Amino acid sequence: MKNFAFILLVLILAACASQNNIQLKEVNAEEENDSVSYELIVLDPGFESWYITYSKPSWYHSQSYYENWNQQYVNAWNYQTIWRHNSQLLDGQINYDSQTDYGLEINHKLFYYFQYVERVLKIRIIENGPRAI
Repeated sequence: MKNFAFILLVLILAACASQNNIQLKEVNAEEENDSVSYELIVLDPGFESWYITYSKPSWYHSQSYYENWNQQYVNAWNYQTIWRHNSQLLDGQINYDSQTDYGLEINHKLFYYFQYVERVLKIRIIENGPRAI
């Protein structure tokens, strides 16, 4: 099942290679307790290799650290997609609910996606943000 999900993700990335897009997707876990889990899908072909190369381990900061920065980034991102001239570069709004527990791994990856946008794509999202890399 993991291989199928990985192949599907690679195909989606290849099909959308020219778009910068990010999605938080609710996924039903096939576990005994039928819990809900979340998946972060980044449709930017350079992100995954950059993430593997430059991100620190998820335990490097607490989940609340990542959640705090992610909320600030999401607010700024969504504002810029509506009101700023570079809304073409920031494709679509991010539906991030600060009351939802996405878990450490999702928050970590989302945080580093924002770092990727600022450092690699050179698109400033917030002023005086953290220097994670």
